[in-house]
This record gives sequence, C-alpha cells and structure tokens, in this order.
Amino acid sequence: MKNIKNRLLLIALTGLLSVLAAPVYAENTADIEEPKKGPHGGRLLEDQGFSLELTIFETGVPPEFRVWASNDKQPLNPSEVTLTITLTRLADIRDNIKFVAQDDFLRGDSVIYEPHSFIVDINATYQGNTHHWQYDNFEGRTMISNEVASEMAIETSTAGPAVLKETISVYGKLISDPQSVRHIKARFDGLIKKAIVSLGQRVKKGDPLLVVESNESLKSYTIYSPIDGVVQARHANEGEQTDNGNLLSIVNTDSLVAELNVFPNDLQRIKLGTTVWLSIKGVNQAVPARIQQIDTVSQANQSVIVRAHVDNQQGLLIAGGFLTAQIEVAEHAVPLAVMRSGLQAFRDFTVVFAKVGEVYEVRMLELGRMEGEWAEVLGGLEPGTQYVSKNSYIIKADIEKSGAAHDH
Repeated sequence: MKNIKNRLLLIALTGLLSVLAAPVYAENTADIEEPKKGPHGGRLLEDQGFSLELTIFETGVPPEFRVWASNDKQPLNPSEVTLTITLTRLADIRDNIKFVAQDDFLRGDSVIYEPHSFIVDINATYQGNTHHWQYDNFEGRTMISNEVASEMAIETSTAGPAVLKETISVYGKLISDPQSVRHIKARFDGLIKKAIVSLGQRVKKGDPLLVVESNESLKSYTIYSPIDGVVQARHANEGEQTDNGNLLSIVNTDSLVAELNVFPNDLQRIKLGTTVWLSIKGVNQAVPARIQQIDTVSQANQSVIVRAHVDNQQGLLIAGGFLTAQIEVAEHAVPLAVMRSGLQAFRDFTVVFAKVGEVYEVRMLELGRMEGEWAEVLGGLEPGTQYVSKNSYIIKADIEKSGAAHDH
C-alpha cells in the first residue's frame, strides 16, 4: 500500500512540476518565434538599416563568435565596425568578448564554452552610431521551486575533492566459517534417550541438546551446546546408539566467510587486510569485509581462493549463496569529483545539472577516472558548484520536455 501511495504521489508531483517549473527558463519552443536567420545561418539582428549576423562557429576550432556586418543590406568591411558582446551566465558570471576583423567577418577573441546558455548583450558602433541588442539564449535550463524539488526527492551535493577507490571485480560464494563449527559427540557411548533439538534450530551456549544413557553405568546424562549457533546437521535419533560418531553439528553464524575467485593477473594487487565490498542477492547494500587469507594453490580454472570474514551478527546473511565482490586495490585522490549517481547523458555529452537558487542548468563534463560512486572531473565544472546528485533524471526529463534548443 505504501508503494502505491508513493507512486500516486510521484505522478501527481510530475504534473505539478510541469505547471510550476517549466515556463520560466525551459520554454516550449512551439511558443517561441524562431529568430531571423542570415545568409551564413546565424541569428540576424537589425536596427535602422544596420544589421549583424551572429553565429557560434566550431568547425575545426573551439566554439567562437563570428559576426558579419552589413548596412542597407550591403556587406561592410569588418574593420569599420567596433563590436563587443557580453554573455551573462547563471549566477551572474559575465564573459566579455572583443572582436577583431578577419577576412569578411569579425572574430571573437574568446572561446564560447558549454553550455551555450546566457543572456547576450551586444553593442556595435558604425560611423559614429551605436546599436544595441539583447536577447536570451538559454539551453539545458529549467526552474523548479525548492518545495517541489524536495517532494520529488531531488538532492544536491557540492563538487569538490574526493578519494577514488580503484577496485577489481570478482565472484565467489558465502560459506560458514569452519572455525565456527562444532561437531557434537557423546562423552560416553550409549543409547540416545531424547533428541531435544531439531535441524535448523537456533540454540544458545548451554542449551540442552541430547539425553544419552551410558552403556557402562546405565545412567543418563545431558549434552549441552558449547556455542551459540544453529543446528546445521543432525545424525542422532531417539533409540539409536551414539557409536562414537558425530551426533550434531552446530555452526555460529555471527561470522561467515566469503570465498572469492581471483585470477593471477589481479592476485599480485591484493594484500591481507584489503577492503572488499560484497554484493549479495537479497541484501540492498554492499557488505564490507577484509581479506584475511590468500591460498597458495590454484583451482582447476587457474583462479586462487581469497577469503574474507564477514560480520553477520544481525543474521541477515545466509551461507551457501553466490556473490560478486569489488576488492579495493588502490586509492586516487583527485581535486574535483562528482557522484556518479548524478551523471546523465545530454546531447553528445555526459553532464550534471548545476543548481543556483531554484534554477538548474546543464554542465558538460570532461571526465577522468570513474571508480565506485565517484567520477573525476577534468573540466566543465567549477569546484564548489552545487549539483544534483540524486534523481537528476527528473531535471533532464523536464528540460527535454521543454524542447530547449542548442541555437547557434
């Protein structure tokens, strides 16, 4: 019932999000008039016969502004025009761009880095007359109130340094700890008068297990459990002779052993005490353990058994199941990283969504190492940026729904 309520809430909030969040920045392109285009495919700006055609050119070069000027529809010598452009990005970050004449156009002196999302402010001077334009060129941007974001479980983190833990993947199985097994025998052989415990029964240290009548004295005595544990095997039934055999096996499950298969290429990187994270079916979170034994002989498949003791005092794990594991083999401190849970695909980029106030905007990333929950960031994001680290797909869906364009 709780899951059904949560789904209904999510559906309701998704509808609310489209009402409260979309129109401010992530506008529906169906409602926006397409800008007029010039002969070079750029945005055409006109003022009293004077016009500029702006394009962000990125063929064979980093993205840069190239501008063609004309007057009364006649091309102008670019050296006759003075041009400056200011780009105001999210968080009031300003890029001031100056231009120099090149061939038949004006070329900007700065790289226009992604995202191409900003307010464009243009000032051009020709023959003593100044012309000014301003327009919004937003992409990958939307606004969501903090209240709605909270209801949608959108969480943020701050980009900064991190320690990436390099791991290798292995497989194995979970077994009982051989040192935690006790095989129960009769001190004096005789007839089993009473079997008190059953297979699979949990017992405490000192609990009675069996009553045996000695063959020599014909007196009965009780066998007690030497440990806390579970009756793993029972070979004793009432009316049978003990015959110096194992009557019961009791295993303490507070500690289990993960037997991991490691191949020779990876074995040299593993040391005693190394941390390993176990993924076990039915357990939601990875279970930590430490390597405590490395075999010195190979198995038939050339792998070597590496053993890690696993804390199971809460009794959530069951011996006998197969598992996968990540063994930590190295650490790499990096100056800037983001959580991999926040990464999304956007156009041809891997991105996160930066948050400023109630505005979210895409950040195209250059990534390095990716280990565990972290991804190293080599470019595209400033340290200290607040970004969406959980449920970022909601931001992506809202931006894609809006149809926000990448306009050059």
